[in-house]
Amino acid sequence: MIVSSPEWSTRTFGNEDSLPRVPLPALEDTCRRFIEWCTPLLTPDELARTEAAVADFLAPDSPAHELQATLEAYDKSEGVHSWLDTFWPYRYLGRRDRIALNANFFFLFRKSPLGQVERAAELVASAVDYKLKLDDELVPPVILRGRPQSMVQHKYLFSSTRIPGQVLDSARTPYSTDRPSPPDARHIVVFFRDTPFRLDVLAPDGRPYDPEQLGAGLRSIMKTGKVVDDAAAAVGHFTTKARAEWASSREALLAAGNAEALDTIETALFCLCLEDFTPADTQEACDNLLHGDSGNRWFDKAVSFLVFADGTAGINVEHCELDGTTILGFTDALLSQERTRREAPEGVPAFEPVEFVLNDVLREDARAAGESFAAYANATATKTVSFEFGADRAKQLGMSPDAFAQMAYQLAHKRAKGLTGATYESIATRQYRNGRTEAMRVVTPEVLAFVAVMDDPDASVETRRTAFRAAAAKHVARAKECQAGDAPEQHLWELQLIQKRRGVEESPALYSSPGWLVMRDDYLSTSSAPSQNIQYFGFGSTSPQCVGIAYVLLPDRWNIYLSTPRHVAGEMYRFGDELTRAVGELQDLLAG
Repeated sequence: MIVSSPEWSTRTFGNEDSLPRVPLPALEDTCRRFIEWCTPLLTPDELARTEAAVADFLAPDSPAHELQATLEAYDKSEGVHSWLDTFWPYRYLGRRDRIALNANFFFLFRKSPLGQVERAAELVASAVDYKLKLDDELVPPVILRGRPQSMVQHKYLFSSTRIPGQVLDSARTPYSTDRPSPPDARHIVVFFRDTPFRLDVLAPDGRPYDPEQLGAGLRSIMKTGKVVDDAAAAVGHFTTKARAEWASSREALLAAGNAEALDTIETALFCLCLEDFTPADTQEACDNLLHGDSGNRWFDKAVSFLVFADGTAGINVEHCELDGTTILGFTDALLSQERTRREAPEGVPAFEPVEFVLNDVLREDARAAGESFAAYANATATKTVSFEFGADRAKQLGMSPDAFAQMAYQLAHKRAKGLTGATYESIATRQYRNGRTEAMRVVTPEVLAFVAVMDDPDASVETRRTAFRAAAAKHVARAKECQAGDAPEQHLWELQLIQKRRGVEESPALYSSPGWLVMRDDYLSTSSAPSQNIQYFGFGSTSPQCVGIAYVLLPDRWNIYLSTPRHVAGEMYRFGDELTRAVGELQDLLAG
């Protein structure tokens, strides 16, 4: 959205210092909200034990007060933009499991008549054009409801790569202390048949190659025949490993003389993964965007475009510095194909294979990583669901579109599994300085009453409708609280992390209470990505019994990608069936 108000800067990062800070809640308010949020999920005994743990947490001699004072002092420190500035690196870079499938997310782009090379070349050209605009701060800052949104994440779209560590990962990015300026790389890395190639997308004088030139470069790569001898031992497999294990493998790669090859990939503007097959259907396209051939990926790269043999395309995103709202704006700009007119340089872009030296130990390591990840991906079940129902129809029925979706999920889950379980929803908070997201917990007393009355044979239509609207209204109210920073989970989590960073392993009893454990043990993990340029959005599930629900709620359509561990796949399929039933039933209920 173009800035029109004279009070806001039109430069990409021009409003950052003017944004309000993320509010730091008072300890007592957070504890009150925590009890409110977890109560619907607890038995009376579990609630009593949780309330006792919270009372201890708030007692005068509790360490919680000193932890809160430390956080308040940190929030006021010079150079600190948010009390969450340390939280986010620990939340994302601190996870020790694999990020492939577990953390990275994807978008499946809208269909295009272009073939593989043509579409890939158009995406690359548009991405490079966006990069050049970003360098000059010519990407308009987002203004939402009259308020500018943080654009900081845009600094991590290009030449950004997650680096594995033994205890904590790091992010190799531009605009950092040691690299305070925009990225100066002129190349991308193209993966084809499990082989990485360096491809220049900017000439030595900084001018971008046009789509025709880029297409010629891509065709040359695909015809070169210089592919790895053993795809099972391709280096991309390393990026699927648990983080500490990958850190050890990376050290071994460096010791074997691969510093330059790693540097080429890590500094590349982005990756382009060309697949040599056409997906059988939309779900297969989604699945391959989520995991696919791990030898033909570099999951640590912030942005990887994938283009299949028929031109079907999408993006896989590493999550540590980038959230869905930023990627939506980025992909909307790319797919508009509104590029700045520039004179192209002469010639064809240069390319060369990125050659790794692998000894027998490293080859076996890569092979084992690939086999392990293939098994892990196979242990994940997925399903696409689509409805000819969208945001416009929900509004016609007098309902918040997101509230309608979330209530449908709750009703379907109760019918499919016989219970109401902890549900996470991501709420964007980019209106704040360095704002990212807030964790919202969807289950409320109103939700419990709603799902119960929907299957009460004695309940009247009006009683059901009233319960539905009450649950939806509570959902909207809680979402607004989260947007305002009035949410307990991340606040309590950061207090726990402060203590752990000090080397104190034993946390206060609140963190082992039924409320804390049950509220965060997801049965449903949900997030939305509304854009006409996106067909589907997806991510992996977050717990052994969880159904991941990534949804694209458009004006006239609602597309959903479900994922869950295969051992509970039957429950996910039942959930999908019950969701179809619930959507129709709830429409009829509001229309009646």
